[in-house]
Amino acid sequence: MKVLAIGCHPDDLEIACGGTLRKYVEEGADVYMCHVANGNMGHVEILPEPLREIRTIESEAAGKIIGAKKVFNLDVGDVTVTRFDNDVVDAMADVVREVRPDVIITHNDEDYMQDHVETSRIAFNGSFVSSLAHKSVNFAAYDEFVPIYFMDTLGGVNFIPTHYVDITNQIETKLEALKKHESQIKWMFEHDHIDFIDMIRTCSRYRGYQSGVTYAEGFRPCIVYPRMTTKHLLP
Repeated sequence: MKVLAIGCHPDDLEIACGGTLRKYVEEGADVYMCHVANGNMGHVEILPEPLREIRTIESEAAGKIIGAKKVFNLDVGDVTVTRFDNDVVDAMADVVREVRPDVIITHNDEDYMQDHVETSRIAFNGSFVSSLAHKSVNFAAYDEFVPIYFMDTLGGVNFIPTHYVDITNQIETKLEALKKHESQIKWMFEHDHIDFIDMIRTCSRYRGYQSGVTYAEGFRPCIVYPRMTTKHLLP
């Protein structure tokens, strides 16, 4: 099985589906992670260009802990992510063609910031474009309408899961991967007084309460023709 997780900023995937991605790996799936934005605006002191480089290194380190086969980076600047950038949609289509996934996990189509919502649409549109033979430049067209699952929002706000994944055995690995995003974890603790590791552990515990396990992550499928399937795609 091949899984493609598409997040906006470096650390978004570790936050919302890191435990699930690790569980996929443990069950033998090939997991690929893709970041659309480079995170260059995610600090009040580190300037955008050096921060871009730092966050790329952090995302690679986090991906290794998860066990990802490859971490893609589309390198779009923060707050400039848009579904109407055809070059970015084509780049996403090429990621889908290269991976040829059985399932895509991405942001909910409603979230707290524009970059996340636009990434959700880029994942949706890019996976559609990947099936168009005459839009392919670097890889052969992938003639599949890949099922998509939306991952949880930050803090679980305005998100009602229909599917849960038990990550009780993966929670510590999830948090270790998240800790690799030191530029964000340290900054949030020092400037916003937010213990982000504790916050994400608490959110995973909350989803666990809902689903009868210790820790869980929540998802809901993208319900549009023809992306529904009879297959059980979550671990």
